[in-house]
Amino acid sequence: MSKVIWKKNHYSKQEKKSNPLIYFGNDKNTLIATDSLAKYYRIDLSSGKLLWSKIHSSPFNSEIKIFKDKFYVIDFENAIHCFSLKNGEKIWSHQTENFFIKSKKKLSIIIDNQKVIFNNSIGDITAVDAKDGMLIWQTPTQNNQIYAKTISLRTSDLVSENESIFFSNNRNEFYSLNKNDGFLNWKQTINSDIRPIITNKTIFTVSNEGFLFLIDSRNGNILKTQDLFDNFNDRTRKLLKPIGMILGVDKIYITLNNGRMIIAELKDGKFFKIIKIDSNSISVPTIFNKKLYIVKDNSIVEFD
Repeated sequence: MSKVIWKKNHYSKQEKKSNPLIYFGNDKNTLIATDSLAKYYRIDLSSGKLLWSKIHSSPFNSEIKIFKDKFYVIDFENAIHCFSLKNGEKIWSHQTENFFIKSKKKLSIIIDNQKVIFNNSIGDITAVDAKDGMLIWQTPTQNNQIYAKTISLRTSDLVSENESIFFSNNRNEFYSLNKNDGFLNWKQTINSDIRPIITNKTIFTVSNEGFLFLIDSRNGNILKTQDLFDNFNDRTRKLLKPIGMILGVDKIYITLNNGRMIIAELKDGKFFKIIKIDSNSISVPTIFNKKLYIVKDNSIVEFD
């Protein structure tokens, strides 16, 4: 069993009753936390000591990116904010188009060459200057007049590789955009809202229907597909959905919404085995120091 280094509570009893969603970002000795109560704070990573805590005007709904002495985060109003790492004071904000009904899908941020590139809940991809928040470019990917479809939109994390940004959504759209101007490089028909992985000019992604895709990152051509749900009956596979994936040395690991993990051969994507981890939801798999980690309810599972 792993040793607990520190354990701290930075929430009141009333706050804990609200069951807030908490997002973390870390850099060296700093841990930044934001939550669905509009609270954000900084913790000393070595001791768990609270360094400062503040309240924002709207709950947060994105990953956190730390860059030098600042950090960046998006709220439920589709506004991105730049805060001081030292004291939490707001430096600038940039508002994008906002709808009354909010999406619960966590939004994504990339820091690249003094640009902050991010998505919002209605499918816009926006780049702003990291220093002052001034708009550099914006690329809409959806018809924002179709409110019902926009509300259910789920977009994957943004992934940066060379001069391009890659992402997909649950609208059968996989995009490659030029990161310098936001222009479309190519678009492919793949239905996925999990983070794609890129290695050696090949994109790995898994569709919501359980198909593994290998794509040429330069032109969007599909190199190979493999049905990862082939071992499940029709009734079961309709209920399954990939949560996330990660590549190992010779295997690919995909966690599912039913608490299972599929392991497939990396060279051909063929099914290797399935492991039951929990009866409920589990996290996206993570590899650290050559070991695989998955979070389940109140615990972390380690695999060699």
